[in-house]
Amino acid sequence: MKKSMKRLPVPFFVIISLISVMIVFMGCGVSDLGTGPAMEGGGLGCYYVSPSGNDDYPGTSQDSSWATIGRACNTLIAGDTVYVRSGTYNERVVPRNSGSSSSERIVYMTFPNEYPVIDGTGVSLPSEWAGLVQITGKSHIDFINFQVRNAGSDMNHSGILVEGATDITINNCNTYNTVSSGIGVWNSSEVILSNNEVELACNDGEQECITVAETSNFEVRYNLVHNSGPSSHGGEGIDIKDGCFDGEVYGNVVHDINRLGIYVDSWDKPTHDINVYGNLVYNTEDDGFAIAAEAGGLLSNISIYNNIAYGNTNSGLTVASWGEPVSSHPMNNISIINNTFYGNGNSTWGVGICLDNSDADNIVVRNNIMSENGVGQLLIEHVGSSVETDFNLYFGPGETYGTDNVEADPDFLDASSGNFHLKISSPAIDAGSADGAPSTDYEGTSRPHGGGFDVGAYEQ
Repeated sequence: MKKSMKRLPVPFFVIISLISVMIVFMGCGVSDLGTGPAMEGGGLGCYYVSPSGNDDYPGTSQDSSWATIGRACNTLIAGDTVYVRSGTYNERVVPRNSGSSSSERIVYMTFPNEYPVIDGTGVSLPSEWAGLVQITGKSHIDFINFQVRNAGSDMNHSGILVEGATDITINNCNTYNTVSSGIGVWNSSEVILSNNEVELACNDGEQECITVAETSNFEVRYNLVHNSGPSSHGGEGIDIKDGCFDGEVYGNVVHDINRLGIYVDSWDKPTHDINVYGNLVYNTEDDGFAIAAEAGGLLSNISIYNNIAYGNTNSGLTVASWGEPVSSHPMNNISIINNTFYGNGNSTWGVGICLDNSDADNIVVRNNIMSENGVGQLLIEHVGSSVETDFNLYFGPGETYGTDNVEADPDFLDASSGNFHLKISSPAIDAGSADGAPSTDYEGTSRPHGGGFDVGAYEQ
């Protein structure tokens, strides 16, 4: 697995999650989170699954473990937790019951320091639309630490599929070789996708590596998405689409994808109030980031800030008019602030930011570094009304737009190795505007840090 960039620092919520896991174990009579003595269930709503188990056993201790996760799916009720031991589980996982509240959840998780695999090799899934792990119409469920591999045969067979569900967390899972999405979320609310790794997704099915559609109140955070399938039918890295609203996409790393990296597309439904920040996208075969209204749904209140895109085949970011042959591709209130776009495109095409939608109104492009991108840094081909471009740094071929710009080498610490911190000599330092600037930078450093706001994703 290629990892040429260090991921963002472990945030506070991860520490809290680990503490929560420890508390769950303590509640099951467990005091040792290592690989020492056997754990005992103690009848506190805790169950165990092991390849050496038997589904006819009660499952309440390691000595009486069940053999399949499916047995747990049919048994667990609100407040229960199942711990799954290392091994390969050649089965489909479909929880039968819901938790009853946020405090009485149903938790599927792995035994500490063990890495069970749910393997779909030879497992038949329902035709056309299904997941090897599927949570449909359920609520208050956590699914933690599993490896999900070799999912499906049809175009829309996913690794993990969440549909029509509420208050679901998918955390620290790994998906590999899924025909469609590694993780797909549809028509749901209050969903968190956190710290997952998605590899060889959309191989060669439809949708995207991580898909979130028709979903509200969601977070897609600190995931690693890389090395997708051939993209004949789908394959964007992370796609937020088709009527989503009130969502956050942050701290993700996307690289070596055969389509674009992170995408927000309204399709034919109003899609709004989505923040995309602190993400890193590099080495994709298309744009690093893009937004669109492909089938005419209004895309509004989209904030894109503190992101980094470099080495992508096309542009760093595109505000697009592509899609279905509809009368318009409407957008409103799009802010693109304090991002760094470097070395995207080549000698024939590719820019830092491309504005190419005559139906896009109220766009702000501010405090961005656009440096050494293919044929231009900021390309304004078609826009609607009210476009503000100011306090940006340009370096490389192409026109410059707006006011209060800097035209100079940004003086990165080491761009060749993907380090876009600013040297103390950088002309981007203190050259930005406070207007609309985020309160922290890509790494969480407070803005401003010094005499003024810096330009780009990092605050010196």
